[in-house]
Amino acid sequence: MLNKKIILILILILSYQSPLLSKSNSFEKFNSKNLSNYFSGIVAHKNKDNTKALNFFNSSKILTNQHDPYLEKLVMSLVLEGKVSQAINIIKINSKKKNTDFFEAHVLLALDNLKKNKLDKVLKILNEVPENLFKDRFNYITLKSLKQYAYVFKNKKILKKNEDFGNLSLISETFQRCYLNDVDTNSFFSKLINNNQGDYSRYIFFNQAHLIENNQLEKARFITDKLDYINSTLLISQGKSWIDNNEVEKFSEVFSCKNQNDIIGEFLFLISNLYSSQNKFDKSNFYLSLSTHLNPKFVFNLSLVAENLFLNKNYEKSKNILKKFDKEQNFYYWYKLKKEAQIIAKTRNQKEALKYITTEFAKIEKINNKIIFDIANFYKNSKEFEEAIKYYSLIINSLSEGTKTKSDLLYRRGGSYERLKDYSNADKDLLNSLKINPDDAYVLNYLAYSWLERDYKIDEAMKMLEKAYAKKNDDPYIIDSIGWAYYLINDFVKAEKFLKRAVELMPEDPIVNDHYADILWKLNRKIQARYFWNTVLNMDDAELDLKNKIQSKLIQGPKHS
Repeated sequence: MLNKKIILILILILSYQSPLLSKSNSFEKFNSKNLSNYFSGIVAHKNKDNTKALNFFNSSKILTNQHDPYLEKLVMSLVLEGKVSQAINIIKINSKKKNTDFFEAHVLLALDNLKKNKLDKVLKILNEVPENLFKDRFNYITLKSLKQYAYVFKNKKILKKNEDFGNLSLISETFQRCYLNDVDTNSFFSKLINNNQGDYSRYIFFNQAHLIENNQLEKARFITDKLDYINSTLLISQGKSWIDNNEVEKFSEVFSCKNQNDIIGEFLFLISNLYSSQNKFDKSNFYLSLSTHLNPKFVFNLSLVAENLFLNKNYEKSKNILKKFDKEQNFYYWYKLKKEAQIIAKTRNQKEALKYITTEFAKIEKINNKIIFDIANFYKNSKEFEEAIKYYSLIINSLSEGTKTKSDLLYRRGGSYERLKDYSNADKDLLNSLKINPDDAYVLNYLAYSWLERDYKIDEAMKMLEKAYAKKNDDPYIIDSIGWAYYLINDFVKAEKFLKRAVELMPEDPIVNDHYADILWKLNRKIQARYFWNTVLNMDDAELDLKNKIQSKLIQGPKHS
């Protein structure tokens, strides 16, 4: 009903709009049906329902020649639906009209000619992009980078004077050298992968693909042997699995540095990630669709589409994307099962999600530590702590002493013991975790908070929290813990300072709100305290035990008040 009202208002506004003020004087030629379909498409697009948007835009195609923004919205919707060739054809048909003069139209025409290996035409299209279309920083980077790639493909050499886009430039030059099979390619990959300014481990996969393509399997194995499944990304784990299982031919089935479409496909995936990091999911999915258009073999990138759709609560479309992953891609197939379980948890309940993932887990023939780790985490998140402990223990018992992976697993198992109130085993695991990694702020925080809750070793717990806070002074959980510690030693003024900041950072966390209410009560700000307790009572994810305690606090205040 609300959407219909919005459409009606827009139509009425446009009906009475003065032609002198309108961007297009041709609105008077529109009939109400075309307008309704057009604006329904806009509303559907805003609501992240691109399939419905495309249907509405297709129903109002008469507007192509009458309203400048229409063609852009239609093209964008076609690409988001994976109909890239159709979008390109529409641009070509309307190429001499003003309404095709938007940045993405130029990109689409350039990529169309790239696929046809018409590199002179690619450069001509990119050089003719009007300056006003690439004032946007991301558009500027995309345009300049595509020009650089096209130059390398055409002239078989690196462009000397490239603009510096930081690490993005390093990534581009690495792939350009890989395309040329330059002798320094491996050193560039090494420089990129070991860059301490971010996580560039993804490029291990492409380095391995390059080595295998050049018959350097032992060097690829050397890299792989240093990796473990638990701490590796999906893509890295998949590549490691292929090498470990002597299936190295699968690298060339999905990517080759010799293929310029594969190279640009990976570049567009990078641009997609830039937009995704800014929560611009439509732009992210647009470039991801172009990446898939250029290299449809590389289905792994579709995991980002599935994630974007999941984050936008478009669960059915996310499930359709997940169908692209089969059992041959064992790590991505497991990712599919996990994501399907998460969708069940969102649309039904956690109990059904757990039943689904454990049933599918039992069917997997080749189990590795990554899959065991994930199922343990799923049990822990579902509050099935005894099962979580069982699977964490399987991995812990297989690991050598002193590794950071073991430290993390001891932390997770220790947390599970703590939730079962098995404090002896919890303390043992958490202290052993700290023996391996004494500066881990999260383990320090968890153990110290557990001790505070038990009124145990308060002074030592305070020291651990101060150490954790020095390491992570912007982490809301650590801020909450140190605030609660001051509360327990009756330093209410200092406690309020930390707990106020914690609730500002995590306004929807039940425990943080409860803690803040407790300290407000102690400071005789009882009306405000009751406000925060009532807030917790209205939170769906607040545990029943906490809500029962708050009901008592609303009458009597915190204990020992």
